[in-house]
Amino acid sequence: MKAILIGILAALFFSVTFVLNRSMELEGGSWAWSASLRYIFMLPILFIIVGYKRNIKPVMVHMKSRPAPWFIWSTVGFGLFYAPLTFATIYGPGWLVAATFQLTIIAGSLLVPFLHQKTKQRIPIQSIFISLIILGGVFIMQVEHASSVPLITAVLCVVPIIISAFAYPLGNRKMMMFVNGDLNTFQRILGMTIASMPFWLMLSIYGFVTHGLPTQSQVIQTFIVAVSSGIIATVLFFYATEMVQNDNQKLAGVEATQSGEVVFALIGEILILSAPLPSTVSFIGMGLVIFGMVLHSVFSALGNRKKVAFNQNVTQKKG
Repeated sequence: MKAILIGILAALFFSVTFVLNRSMELEGGSWAWSASLRYIFMLPILFIIVGYKRNIKPVMVHMKSRPAPWFIWSTVGFGLFYAPLTFATIYGPGWLVAATFQLTIIAGSLLVPFLHQKTKQRIPIQSIFISLIILGGVFIMQVEHASSVPLITAVLCVVPIIISAFAYPLGNRKMMMFVNGDLNTFQRILGMTIASMPFWLMLSIYGFVTHGLPTQSQVIQTFIVAVSSGIIATVLFFYATEMVQNDNQKLAGVEATQSGEVVFALIGEILILSAPLPSTVSFIGMGLVIFGMVLHSVFSALGNRKKVAFNQNVTQKKG
């Protein structure tokens, strides 16, 4: 139960991203500054965290040995993930962006053959069928949203989130495969933040040219996002998963808590931004997204349990 509560707390801190990005957009802040400042602020914080245990040198050595993969997949995993996600808040409320981003679960399943070409793994069909529930929920919400705004607005909300949903698992999984256990999680995040910095500096230049310098309010809010989502939420979520890493059922429960981002983002927008309640149809779509995520985690746990049982039987027979 403790791990579940920590997972829910992590979802709360993750949801700050969607609420404050929407807040900065409504205040007239540039989406380019909202995106780039988060990672610019994260860089010194990560240096302090990783440097505290004197683990910076291995990161630099690893990056220097093969800079190209670091630059490419860090830009994909961080740049093409977060910049489009922030851009989408121009055209849709934070709760809608948060819910639609759950398409990343489907994206992760579809990318399996591409990510594991050597072992020739297939697309997990069961996962795809469950993900259709999530897709149905997103479709319902976006159709409802499209009925109240111009079509181009709905398109400019959905397309960037789809790009983000694919870039996030692609970039991060490619980097995990490339690092191959040589670095711990925070070392990898630090390396990816450093390697993606050219992207963020270029985006900040674009923000300066088009909107000038960020306001004091935007600087403060992006710093809060960097600390809340980039540091606190990440630490809490990893801590929760480590607590139950040997129990697949509990691990699935912790992963499912991330569906809480949608609910927290909605509550945050209502309380902080005085946003109106979504329609009944949107609530139905939101419910389908959350149900699909929970179901996805449950079946993942059952699948892992069967795999462990099968391996144990094979070992016993060999013995």
